[in-house]
Amino acid sequence: MKNYVLSIDAGTTSSRAVLFDKLGNQCAIAQHEFKQFFPREGWVEHDPIEIWKTQLKAIIDVIKLANIQVEEIDSIGITNQRETTVIWDKKTGKPIFNAIVWQDRRTANICEDLKKIGKDKIFQKKTGLILDAYFSGTKIKWILDLDPNFRKKGENGDIVFGTIDTWLIWNLTSGKVHVTDTSNASRTLLYNIHEKKWDEELLKILEVPKAMLPNVSNSSEIIGVINKSYLGYEIPIGGIAGDQQAALFGQMCVNPGDVKNTYGTGCFCIMNTGKNPVISKNKMLTTIAWTIKNETTYAIEGSVFIAGALVQWLRDQLNIVKSAPEIEQLAKTVKNNGGVTFIPALSGLGAPFWDPHATGAIMGITRGTKKGHIARAALESIALRSRDIILEMEKDANTKFHSLKVDGGASKNNLLMQIQADLLKTKVIRPKITETTALGAAFFSGLSTEFWPSINSINDMWEEDKSFVPKLSDSKSNIISMWEKRVLKVLS
Repeated sequence: MKNYVLSIDAGTTSSRAVLFDKLGNQCAIAQHEFKQFFPREGWVEHDPIEIWKTQLKAIIDVIKLANIQVEEIDSIGITNQRETTVIWDKKTGKPIFNAIVWQDRRTANICEDLKKIGKDKIFQKKTGLILDAYFSGTKIKWILDLDPNFRKKGENGDIVFGTIDTWLIWNLTSGKVHVTDTSNASRTLLYNIHEKKWDEELLKILEVPKAMLPNVSNSSEIIGVINKSYLGYEIPIGGIAGDQQAALFGQMCVNPGDVKNTYGTGCFCIMNTGKNPVISKNKMLTTIAWTIKNETTYAIEGSVFIAGALVQWLRDQLNIVKSAPEIEQLAKTVKNNGGVTFIPALSGLGAPFWDPHATGAIMGITRGTKKGHIARAALESIALRSRDIILEMEKDANTKFHSLKVDGGASKNNLLMQIQADLLKTKVIRPKITETTALGAAFFSGLSTEFWPSINSINDMWEEDKSFVPKLSDSKSNIISMWEKRVLKVLS
């Protein structure tokens, strides 16, 4: 009997494996953190081999934890940190450089040079993306520029590119499958989201050989099987999606106008726009949400680069708290922010500012400022940055959102969710299963094998855990006006 779907959730700071049953219940989870490398200011790297090893360990561990037989697993879905870039040798399987992470800003100058000659409009028209160091395309170019032989090897297909989904599938299938899905491909600056293919003009601009690129599949489609040597059984890989698109599906935001915000390392707000790509007039991103049975659903997305990572920074660099969940209690020790505003630009500022050179700031400090004020201002900053992008998204959609579905680790913070509801003046709804990214990947995979017969059958499983209704007060207006004045001071 096939009783479970296994999700690989390859995040920015950890490799996770999550097991779901037929009712969408989370049965077991295993997680292993991996090292973050910061070789220079604004640079962020991972070791791809460590990502692969920790991911395989998480898969093995979750099966042991659940105490199930491998044969009970119907299929595997994969979701991943999206724009992170790996290039590896096709014969040896060894990376030629560390993975360059989505947060990395080293290619900001490449983007600026291309903007100066007007190429940004071509990228936006074809990919729906802003020309920014956030995306994979310029990262590929940067690695290839390191060595004159690299590009030649790329042209010969001796070295290949992949985002983390592609890298993990390559390893799970022992090099038999080199593939990504449309949602991940749409984040590379190389994929034409209208024609749904790698774009020759964009490849030429960034000098990326086409032979390096993976095949592009549906988000819900059996693309291969795990090599028997890993688990003693060939499990089909049936789903692939970038983490935010997977969360959108996991939240069952399957109708145009449905919107969710994920509070993870960063914050990512996505709205389903249906079968037609809506080109943003407000510096949001137009992206592919997913493709099922060759039918593509599009979305608009706004990205906040630093959210949960801000709490990690307060924990690890300032030692204000010993663990991330403590931030809520510390923030509750004060009635308000004491006039403090935290600008969380630790990796530049994303939408709608798109300033890669902006740096963080804590403003309004006095002798009366306490740790609690800084903690509260930090939580407010996460909600304020989310508000920035949601307001622009509402303009693009020409609608006011009646509610916001939320997920991700920081969505468990009740104070943050209440602040978000207050600042948006919108009801915030948290589901019972907040692991919606992993759940979305499971749903994509289970649909491909008919473990779940239809999207409607999945929709019936979604349940609300708690909702947060906005409490109106003058102090919220003050927080917003201070934010709007002070954020301008960090823009370069």
